[in-house]
This record gives sequence, structure tokens and C-alpha cells, in this order.
Amino acid sequence: MKSDVIAIDNKGTGFKEAVEATKKLAEFNGLNATDSLHLQLFTEEMLSMVRIVTGEVKASFWVDQEDKTYDLNLTTETVMDKDKRATLISASSSRKNEAAGSFLGMLRDAFEQAMTADSDKVFYELPDDVASDVVGHFVDDPEYDQYEASVLKKLADDVKIAIRGGKVHMTVRKAF
Repeated sequence: MKSDVIAIDNKGTGFKEAVEATKKLAEFNGLNATDSLHLQLFTEEMLSMVRIVTGEVKASFWVDQEDKTYDLNLTTETVMDKDKRATLISASSSRKNEAAGSFLGMLRDAFEQAMTADSDKVFYELPDDVASDVVGHFVDDPEYDQYEASVLKKLADDVKIAIRGGKVHMTVRKAF
């Protein structure tokens, strides 16, 4: 059984609908409250992680269900750089790009890795005397803490990330 495909964007459109669709599917299949909450948590963490890592989000979300196995799917497109790619791949259970399964896939993946641009982030340090004069100065840690990825890897049975060009497909599997 496949749920409806829900369009998600970085303005929050579709976020609530995706969580609600997951909840309805769990209820329809008779999952208990704890298992239903797990599926909802997976949905929220997937959406949050992709939004944090990729920035701009135009994604599609759906759930595939067979017997008591649920596959939560999310696809999006992004401008890929080395940092995004490494962060996304590190979130998968196997720490491998699932799109690189065949010889040609591995060859394409190696070529894409070589062609991926370095991150264009530039960090400036303000001297303490200047920083104290800036109203609302906020020190932001440039490192993504990977909270969402750790929750998914800890509670889900499998997390797969497939990257081909700028397209990212994330699948979170849980069998109850």
C-alpha cells in the first residue's frame, strides 16, 4: 500500500500533512500508539534533517507499507557540495550511496564526487569589542549536530540515502 505523495517546501507547507498521513496510515493498519508515534517521529526527523542539510526544500514524501514493514520515502533536489554529500551519506546506516550499487553506479558516483564543488561557506570572526556592540549578536555553531540522523539510525531498522547528481532519495525502514 502506498500513501498519497505529499509536496513539502521550506516554508513548512506539507510538513503537517506528512505527519498526519503517517499517523492515519498507522491507525488504518492497527499499529499501537507507541509504534504510531515512532513512524510520526521518523517523518518529523526526516523532514527536519533534509531541510537543515540541503537548505532550500522542494520535496516529495510518501509511505510504502507491506505487511508490518513501513518505508518512509523522501525525495528532493539540491545544489550538491562536498559537505552536503558527506553529511547525507553519513546519515545512512551503511554509510554508502545506495545509488552506487552497480559498476556503472559506482563509476558515476566516483565521477560525481570528483566534480562536486567545495563548500562556499565563509566564516568571519568578530573581535570581542565589536561583537559586544552588535545588537542581537548570536554565535552560531557552523557544525550540524546530526541529532536527526542519530535518532533515525537508533530507532529505525534501516536508513538509506541515494544521491544521483542533485537528486536525493532518503528511505527509512521500520518493521513492527
